[in-house]
Parts: sequence; C-alpha cells; structure tokens
Amino acid sequence: MIAHRRSATLVGISSIPVFIECEAGSGLPAFSIVGLPDGAVRESRDRILSALRHTGFRLPPRRITANLAPSDLRKAGTGFDLPLALAVLEACEQIAPAPTHADRVFIGELGLDGRIRPVRGALALAMGLREAGLTRIAIPADNLRDVEVVPGMDIVCLSDFKEAVRLLEDGDVPVRISEIVKPPEVPTAGPDMADVRGQEAAKRALVVAAAGGHNVLMQGPPGSGKTLLARRFAGILPEFGDWERLEASRVHSVAGVSDASHPLLATRPFRSPHHSASMASLVGGGPYARPGEVSLAHRGVLFLDELAEFPRHVLESLRQPLEDGEVMVCRAMHTIRYPCRCQLLAATNPCPCGHHGDRTRPCTCTPFARERYQSRLSGPLLDRLDIHLEIQALAPEDLMSREPTQDTRTLRGLVESAVAFRQTRQGDIPNASLAGQSLTDACALGAQEIQFLTRAASRLGFSARSNDRILRVARTIADLDGSPKVELAHLAEATAYRLPDRSQNLIREPSAKAA
Repeated sequence: MIAHRRSATLVGISSIPVFIECEAGSGLPAFSIVGLPDGAVRESRDRILSALRHTGFRLPPRRITANLAPSDLRKAGTGFDLPLALAVLEACEQIAPAPTHADRVFIGELGLDGRIRPVRGALALAMGLREAGLTRIAIPADNLRDVEVVPGMDIVCLSDFKEAVRLLEDGDVPVRISEIVKPPEVPTAGPDMADVRGQEAAKRALVVAAAGGHNVLMQGPPGSGKTLLARRFAGILPEFGDWERLEASRVHSVAGVSDASHPLLATRPFRSPHHSASMASLVGGGPYARPGEVSLAHRGVLFLDELAEFPRHVLESLRQPLEDGEVMVCRAMHTIRYPCRCQLLAATNPCPCGHHGDRTRPCTCTPFARERYQSRLSGPLLDRLDIHLEIQALAPEDLMSREPTQDTRTLRGLVESAVAFRQTRQGDIPNASLAGQSLTDACALGAQEIQFLTRAASRLGFSARSNDRILRVARTIADLDGSPKVELAHLAEATAYRLPDRSQNLIREPSAKAA
C-alpha cells in the first residue's frame, strides 16, 4: 500500500509544496527516506520511530520507503517529521484516514515522546502556501501565533501526535483558544531627535531621506553626533503598511529571529552589523543560504557605522542589492532570492584620526594616509548613496545650549505629510525607486532648471546615476514643500547633498535660498 501526505519546505522566503509518498513492502525491515533529504530530514527516522513507540503504535517488520517529491529539490528542516509519521502509519495499515483532510498540509517536528514541536519559518511557510493556493494547514500549537496573522488560512494546530491521528481518522479538530495577533503599539518612549543638540542641517537631510526612501552617508569627526542621529532615524520613518509589515516579518521568520509572542514586527527593522561582519552575514549565504543583514533590514534601515572599517569586498557586495532591491544567493542546484528594499544609512570618519576638516582639532594624518583611508570606499558605491552629509563637531557652548530643538514627533509629522502628498501622485512607490519614464513624469523640469542641472553635472562630473538621484531627492524636497513641480531651489538643495567635497560649492547662493 502506498500512502500520501502533503507538506512544504522553504526555499528562501518561498514555500514549495512537497508531496510525500510512503510504501511498506516486503523485505528486510528498514526505513529509508529518499528525495534529496538533508541531515535533519534523514535523522527524522529515529524521531519518528521513538514517537510512534511512545504513543502506542507498533510497526510491522516491513521495508518502509518514503519519497519526498519533487525529488530534485533538496529538503531541509524538521517540519517533515509529522507528515512522514502519518504516512508511515497509513502505509503500514495502522490507521485508516478519512478523505476529509487529504489536501491538508502537515508541518511539525516530533519529539521522542510524541509531542509536536514548533518549526522555524512558520509564517513564511504559511504565506508561501497561501500564494500557491493551499490554504488548509496543520501546524504545531506553538506556531499558531505565527500563522494566524496570514489572512484566508484554514488552520488546525496540534500539540501531540495522538491529536494528529484523531484528526485524520475521525476529523476531530482540536479546539484552541487564541487571540488574533496584533502588532504591539509603537512605544512612545525611546531615542528622540530632541536629544541631539544642534545639527539642524543634518536633521533636515534625514527628513528628506525618510520622506523619499533615500540612502545616506554621514561623514564627520568622532563625537559629532553621527551615530546619535542614525539611531533616531528609524523613529521618523512613516508607519508600516500592513503588507510591508508582513513582508518584513516573513524574512525574520525565515531567519528564525522573530519574537515568538509577537511574530509581526512592531516597528520598522533597524539593523546595525559590526564592521567585522562577513559577506555572507551581510548579504546572505552560508551552508543553508540564510538571509543576511541587508534582507533583515527589508522595509527598514541598515546602519553601517564606521563604514570605511568594513572590508572593501564586503561593501562592494552591497552595490547590486542596493540597486535592485533584492539579493540573489546562487547555489549549484538553485538560486534563492531575498528582498532587501531598505534604506542604507552609513557613517564614517574622514581619515584614520577622524579630525580632517574638523574646526576644533587638527588632523594628525599624512595626505597619503587620508587618501588610503578614503579609497576604501569605491566611487560606484558612493554613487549609490543619494545624500552625502558632512557633519561638524559642535562648539562647547552649542552642546550646553538648552534651546528647544525639533523632536522625533515633529519630524515624523513632516515626513508623513510628504509621503501623503507623494501617494496622491504615484501611490506607494517611493521617490528613491523612480526610474525611466516615471522619473521623467514626476520631475518635469522647466528651462531654467534644466540649464542649472546641466551646468552642475558638467562642472562637478556627475554620472548619469548621480543625475537621476539628484532628481529623485529634488522630487522629495518638493513633496516636503507641497509643491507639484520641482523648482530651482529644490534642485539646488538636492545637488548640495551630492557634494562630498564642500570646497566645490558651485551653488552656494541657490542652496541658501533653498534653506
């Protein structure tokens, strides 16, 4: 007799349905699993046999073969324990399943005593199955909070193997009392922009970045407030949309870093890896091709402090993900795609000692040391950062000042107003993602603006990519002003954000007007 059960496996953030076939034939007693199982799936034989013994089942001495189809796809994880055990019992004629649950997808890890334990990535599995049209699912009880946030799912949660057998034979669905998971309220207390004294120009630039989804590089001496500003940047971002929240939570579910009690992220993710991070940890990869920090920051912020201290090859690996909004992790048998539409926020010192250009302390580095330090950041990478900020250290009297300054709530209100203005024009597409004809339509320029941008590009040597980024930032500045048209003052301010060397201040007067 051949028994059949349904299950699923994760490939990246996608859920691939797996069809389990099990035969109990004649021959020497054995239990083999085929269909490219990894080590965890092969070890499920021992877990299954122990769980069956502890729940009162005795298998006849037969040769049991289980096949996981499609057979050319490597299967990983412990979620196949439950469907394999049910298929084995059916093939050995120990149970007679009713046809009611023939199309239900079973996922769960078995303990040696028959308890059903949670699996990693349950939220991503459920979302992928729903996209594939499979809405009936049986999962461990501890994964209920992960899965019930996915709309349109028929969910049965199981706590032990006996419940799964009763479900198949009698159709009995265990009753579970559960609250629908809602994201916790965004905490009001936390890092506030009001804690940052001065730096009003930097705050203005970060508001522009938050409103348009732009990448930012902050350069300045130690203690000037770069990290302080960065850690408060997430607070001024617009609130999560429902689908954005699910997308971001899905990546965290695959990585196994989501909160079991609150599987949906409450706020936009803020990831800050150390500068010793490897390429695989930053962009994804490793033996199981897990998502990296850039994907865990999907729909949020990736903050790279001490940018020049990162290995150059690690930084260069970010170039394509920043441009495409996704990471492709290529393996011999398949290619995995992870989303990574995040904002890159980077901070760096101008030189090894950190005081080049500082008005308060002299630089002790040689010209060669400065050039060597700055050459760690390649031109193509810098070209992908929309806004370049030079942040100066504050004078002692400014640090001790108690004059009121803009707080997070005020700045977030400006951002949300600009986002609402933009949504009436182009929907949920951020200005940083505009390209081609959509960018031309959103940034229709007059003769004076075209002449200004042409002159700035020719004299400052902007690339075609830099030119497009100036237009996108200018469009965001116009949204903050509530202007349907990109004007000269908006272009001037956007161009000023593209000047790594402020000594080349071609447009000082127009920038002053913009300010």
